[in-house]
Amino acid sequence: MRLSIRVGDLKNGCGTPFIYRSEKTGITMNTETTETTETTETMGFQTEAKKLLQLMIHSLYSNREIFLRELISNASDAIDKHRFAVINEPSLVAGVEDYRVHVSVDNENKTLTIDDNGIGMSRQEVIDNLGTIAKSGTASFMEQLSGDQKKDSQLIGQFGVGFYSSFIVADRVQVITKKAGSNASTLWESAGEDEFTITDSERSAAGTTVTLYLKTDAHEFADDWRVRSVIKKYSDHISVPVMMPEIPAPAASEDGEADVEDSEDIDQGIDWKAVNEAKALWTRSRSEISDEEYQAFYKHISHDFEDALTWSHNAVEGKLEYTSLIYLPRKAPFDLWQREGARGLKLYVQRTFIMDEAEQFLPMYLRFVKGVLDSNDLPLNVSRELLQQNKQVESIRNALTKRVLDMLTKMAKKDNETYGAFWDTFGSVLKEGPAEDFSNREKISKLIRFSTTRDDQEAQRVSLEEYVGSMSDEQDTIYYVVAENHATAKNSPHIEALREQNIEVLLLSDRVDEWLMSHLGEFDGKSFRDCAKGEWNEGKDVDETKKALEAAEEASESLVERMQGALGERVEAVRPTVRLTTSPACLTVAEHEMGAQMRRIMEAAGQTMPSNKPTMEINIDHPLLKRLDQEADEDRFSELSQILLDQAFLAEGSPLDDPASYVTRLNKLLVELSEG
Repeated sequence: MRLSIRVGDLKNGCGTPFIYRSEKTGITMNTETTETTETTETMGFQTEAKKLLQLMIHSLYSNREIFLRELISNASDAIDKHRFAVINEPSLVAGVEDYRVHVSVDNENKTLTIDDNGIGMSRQEVIDNLGTIAKSGTASFMEQLSGDQKKDSQLIGQFGVGFYSSFIVADRVQVITKKAGSNASTLWESAGEDEFTITDSERSAAGTTVTLYLKTDAHEFADDWRVRSVIKKYSDHISVPVMMPEIPAPAASEDGEADVEDSEDIDQGIDWKAVNEAKALWTRSRSEISDEEYQAFYKHISHDFEDALTWSHNAVEGKLEYTSLIYLPRKAPFDLWQREGARGLKLYVQRTFIMDEAEQFLPMYLRFVKGVLDSNDLPLNVSRELLQQNKQVESIRNALTKRVLDMLTKMAKKDNETYGAFWDTFGSVLKEGPAEDFSNREKISKLIRFSTTRDDQEAQRVSLEEYVGSMSDEQDTIYYVVAENHATAKNSPHIEALREQNIEVLLLSDRVDEWLMSHLGEFDGKSFRDCAKGEWNEGKDVDETKKALEAAEEASESLVERMQGALGERVEAVRPTVRLTTSPACLTVAEHEMGAQMRRIMEAAGQTMPSNKPTMEINIDHPLLKRLDQEADEDRFSELSQILLDQAFLAEGSPLDDPASYVTRLNKLLVELSEG
């Protein structure tokens, strides 16, 4: 009698949960201590995984032939991993003659089969890999879906479809696999709805066979010619042969009739022939490769749904010998902001696959770059640890980083519109560069784009070179203001005097911006100045500005003293300023202190920040300050001073510690004004 098992809700370590469900009894066991390799297990998808699967099937329906690209790509990866495993364990090569992917169709039964002799999977790997729709968090991905099918299909393309794209064309999928070096085989089967089953099976050699039972409206993929055309379109660049059977015509008898008896056992006459070119694309000459082939290869290595923005293909000879093919994506991957997530290039050594996501060859701020690196100099048994200590790796990393930055520089000069689209997608990531890569800081700074007071537009399109080029001869400083969002930056009181003098100001609102500016230092000999820090005595005529500030200080001694007493511990100091023209007050911090936006980000991240009181600067020419200076009632003076301070906090985008008190004071003032 077979033991049925019910195992509680689990998470498979990749983010998508599944449930083991009993087929007969309700006995519960702990999977951490109980092996179930001799049982059939039925597992049900959690709600968000089911929803994502159905959405994937329907959203990608218009381009459903990509399922074959994904399955062949998976088979190719499995073969690459087997090649690598053999380096460390030569015994695994037993039984493998030539690596290949076999694709066959059964027009009568309407099935399509993809078979490889790669690394294969163990039972647990089947659960981990095929029991998971995606490696990223499914629930958080679902929150981004809008319900608009076109937009959602683009998002799914960024998320990656992989094996589960099979269900676009199949109403049932069966997988039989055997791990290299193991005696056990596993059968996985699902209809792509509520559940899948896993049981023991039989397979003679290591590898994986995927059989698709095609839907009624997908019978075209049981046609030999149709499948060949899809393979040529998407997988011509795969470095292993993708083969389909060529069935010979029945032998003719002496009277000219087909010899039916000789053709009955037709399987014995199958001749497998490669459909694709089966040569690694990066090893071919650039002149031989079409744009379509480059784009197809990009989709193969990135599993992206869209074409790449641009690419660079180079063979380097000399002190180091390597070939690189690197791509800039058009759309950001789903996990772009997960710095600990998978990134890097596919690494080959002498055409032998070594590892996916070799992150050592590009810095973190270029984590969006996809591609392949094939080195002739690295050892075949290289590991991630060895890569970190290898001097050749450092040289290749520097060269590839320079190449990517050169690609971007060329794009920025030749095609502003395309570079603008790139910047909108990846600009915030590139802004991490000056802090992480000092040696390339100047190159990166020329690539950065900003919003400015030139047009007040939110789109970041102005380069530092353009800013410096439009400066007057007297100006030797690049001014900027940092705020929570673009509207707050654009309307910041800190830049009123500069606006009045027609001096351009960079409007910064990305979370990384203050960190970026602290590492830029200078550009083209011009220093940077945060308009919300330190005492202000700058402008087109510095001498006139200083005189005006001295006059304001003399005229406001009494007012400043009274306000300082009224505001007490809420501020570091109160002082007059000439940076304001239309606002009554603003808040500043010392020149080398952390700005308000960075402070909020650090606190939101759970960092404990030292107490920091702002300095309140006042515009003594403003009617409110003149009215306040004439106020004889000290209680009323204190209330009005508190209102001005709260408004200054709000103007810079900071929350109030006590919003209720602010509302009470403001309401009281409104009542008094209405009665007066």
